Amino acid sequence: MSQNAHRIYVFTLVGIVVVITIYLFYQGVSYYSTSLEERFYHADHAMLKPSGVMGHGLGIIGTLLILIGVFGYIARKRYGFLARFGRLKYWLEFHIFLCTLGPIMILFHTAFKFGGIVSVSFWSMVAVVASGVIGRFIYIQIPRTIEGRELSLAEVKGMKINIESILKNSYTLDESSYTAILESTQLPARTGEGSLMSGVINKYFEDQRTVSRLKRSLRENRLPEPDIRKVSKLIRNELSLNNRIERLQSMQNLFKYWHVAHLPFALIMLVFLVIHVAVVLTFGFKWIF
Repeated sequence: MSQNAHRIYVFTLVGIVVVITIYLFYQGVSYYSTSLEERFYHADHAMLKPSGVMGHGLGIIGTLLILIGVFGYIARKRYGFLARFGRLKYWLEFHIFLCTLGPIMILFHTAFKFGGIVSVSFWSMVAVVASGVIGRFIYIQIPRTIEGRELSLAEVKGMKINIESILKNSYTLDESSYTAILESTQLPARTGEGSLMSGVINKYFEDQRTVSRLKRSLRENRLPEPDIRKVSKLIRNELSLNNRIERLQSMQNLFKYWHVAHLPFALIMLVFLVIHVAVVLTFGFKWIF
């Protein structure tokens, strides 16, 4: 899949989630904003209540999406023959898509009414989604090959370019700007001991200020604007790579701990989901069949 095709793929998945969420909210905002005592008299009650045609259907479809997303991704990681059907990163993105859209549908299935044993499953699902967002953030901090394999520290360091040579041979810079860029993009002496989550945001804004300061310096020295954009891109890439190198070991360890926290919530959600389905079937609630 080319870079443009991949962007279209991701934007399509995001667009589907956004459009469906807006549609469901628009379709039922009047009903969901009605108090629980008065919903029985609402015109859409028969359709949007959890056991209604649409409400029940959202629960079934949402559950299927979650199950497909979870077990499909597990199968792709475990069985090598599935590699022919796409890279692991694409499966992960589809897993995130299904496990985002599924909980949204289940949220509307509940009609925003939580209680009893179902609430345990629902809040476990919320915990799974929230931890999934955190896990995705940690995941993208760890450099990987195009197939999704984690890179070692030596491999990541090997990705660094000779920015000194590029600046000398490709651009006409004054000595002060040249020195400032090299000092700003120098790899810190300490590696593998990043500041973890608490320092990521601060470091991001610090890097933005560094890039802005260097761009102002380049403009003051009348470097052509196209060259300023190219040099700025080089600086951003180097700063980003330095951050990843510095935090690599910590992020790898954190990702292992994240799995320990993410899995129990997922298991609790699935157990109570099975109980909920069994209770529904026992009491004879059926959908359109």
